[in-house]
Amino acid sequence: MKINLEVGDVAQFTKTLGESDVYLFAGITGDLSPNHINEEYGRTTPYGGRIAHGMLVLSLSSACSTMIQARAGQACVSYGYDKVRFTAGVLIGDTLTVTYTITEVDQEAAKTYSSIEIHNQGGELCAVGKHILKFFDAPLA
Repeated sequence: MKINLEVGDVAQFTKTLGESDVYLFAGITGDLSPNHINEEYGRTTPYGGRIAHGMLVLSLSSACSTMIQARAGQACVSYGYDKVRFTAGVLIGDTLTVTYTITEVDQEAAKTYSSIEIHNQGGELCAVGKHILKFFDAPLA
């Protein structure tokens, strides 16, 4: 099968992380660290307040991989993430922009490799990583 994407294809997604996002994620995952749910504790940290879960921040990249899948018009699944780093804390109320860029298309293996960069409203880099999509022959619902 031929993947209908090229190196350099980009998708972006922007979202403001609210308190409900953090609390729902904490409840779903069971990660009730005071970093996320205790404002008084958060004020004692270098961040000066509660921060969002790193995995919540990274999960915003799923919106972009879904956009890329729709652009390709082909079925695929996430094959995994590599080299994920959380480079800055994300405070509740920060607006994040995910930039998802195709860096390699492996037609033979039916995979794409993409870089992920997540910046806050001030342009500060908050998270990075690499994402792999695995394409397969199936109708795209």
